[in-house]
Amino acid sequence: MIRTMKNCCSRWRLKHRCAALGLAVLMLTALGGCGARARDKNTTLRVGVALYTQDDTFISTIVQHLERMAQEAESGGTLKINLSTADGRSNQTAQLEQVDRFLDKGCDVLCVNIVDRTAAAVIVDKAEAAGVPLIFFNRQPVAEDIQRWEEVYYVGASAPEGGTLQGQIVLDAWLSDRETMDRNGDGVLQYVMLEGEPGHQDTLLRTEYSIKTLTDAGVEVEKLASDTANWNRGQASAKMAQWLAEFGGQIEVVFANNDDMALGAIDTFREAGVEQPMVVGVDATAPALEAIKSGELSGTVLNDAKGIARAMLDLVLELTAGNDPADTMDIVDGHYIWLPYQRVTQENWEEFREP
Repeated sequence: MIRTMKNCCSRWRLKHRCAALGLAVLMLTALGGCGARARDKNTTLRVGVALYTQDDTFISTIVQHLERMAQEAESGGTLKINLSTADGRSNQTAQLEQVDRFLDKGCDVLCVNIVDRTAAAVIVDKAEAAGVPLIFFNRQPVAEDIQRWEEVYYVGASAPEGGTLQGQIVLDAWLSDRETMDRNGDGVLQYVMLEGEPGHQDTLLRTEYSIKTLTDAGVEVEKLASDTANWNRGQASAKMAQWLAEFGGQIEVVFANNDDMALGAIDTFREAGVEQPMVVGVDATAPALEAIKSGELSGTVLNDAKGIARAMLDLVLELTAGNDPADTMDIVDGHYIWLPYQRVTQENWEEFREP
């Protein structure tokens, strides 16, 4: 993909602005944010990683992969990669302060799993003013904010695809074993929906497309209840307990926007000692794969944590080398790297288990 002249000029201005500050751009080890753009073999890269919360199983998995890959990139050479991770604890004000600290310390690249996607423009402007490339991941800002500066990227998966694949898991089960799933024999699929964070694009689109997949296939559905559980296992378990008391055996499917909430629902059914309906999640975390193995979780959708970490590190290395990442990476519309979702069920879960 060919970058715009504006982008090329921006890179030229960044490098020359760094030179004006006395940084040896082409020959010396990168010591500050701008200098990393033309690193030599003895470079130490400083990468600031800001998370919305480390309590999220999927997000912590991405970070674990990123740390391991950074260590592998260092091995056998003189390149050093210092990853600094900050936990925003679901507080956007705290995360903005963390971003400021990363910039003050001279980080070469920022990787941000944003708390509140409406605050993305503020972070973009801070990064642009410092001349530090910015990679958002997993929590997607609106397009207008991504496009504010050519050095902004997003790495993640397409939320509609995740919802569609989750719906297909349920659709396949309904078509193959309708008599078992249709507990009351009315020909209607009764479900509850455990939603993620309010306003989050994955919440909205996974919820919409999972059900749309069923209705587009001609399945009649009835929503018994839906509510947010903020991606959290404990909150999902508490919500599921309320619904179980209210609806009991009427619930035929539990849709959860992520695996942690799906596992929370399973916790409730297990503690109550009642027959469990079909439960599906999204992410394919290690605990979810174990639940599929045991038969408690009917299916999930792989949100590629390893692929996200790999793409982020590749971006970091390309950008800090002064290269155009579009020359070696599949970047859509100049800003987006999309990772594919995959269905995970009893038939194929072992393919996704870490060795």
